[in-house]
Amino acid sequence: MDARVALGAKFENWLALGFDDARCPVRNLLDQIGDRWSMLVLAALAGGAKRFSTLARALPDISKRMLTQTLRRLEADGLVHRDVQPTVPPSVTYSLTSLGESFAAPLLGLVEWAEANFAAVLEARARRAQAA
Repeated sequence: MDARVALGAKFENWLALGFDDARCPVRNLLDQIGDRWSMLVLAALAGGAKRFSTLARALPDISKRMLTQTLRRLEADGLVHRDVQPTVPPSVTYSLTSLGESFAAPLLGLVEWAEANFAAVLEARARRAQAA
């Protein structure tokens, strides 16, 4: 089945659910992972376990507070595992769970699409701005 047709059919299913956040898996999950930082954190962890400070350096625009909140949400959703070692001070590492690892392929598809189409999107935005 053509991806466009399949997506249209999925949309009809979401309509039947009334786009209720509690029952619509797409709206519910994309609200979480579609925020500004979650996909970047997941991509950073795709290369392996990282300490908080390493993640913070890898994503220099994110505040420590926002990184903490993002990691907590991803952990609550079962995508990220937090491992605390009983050292002084405690050593904390973050890694993808098997559920988080299963998101790597769809995320890679989105990343590749963004890379391939970024220039076209920028051109469309520029045309829109000139027309306004």
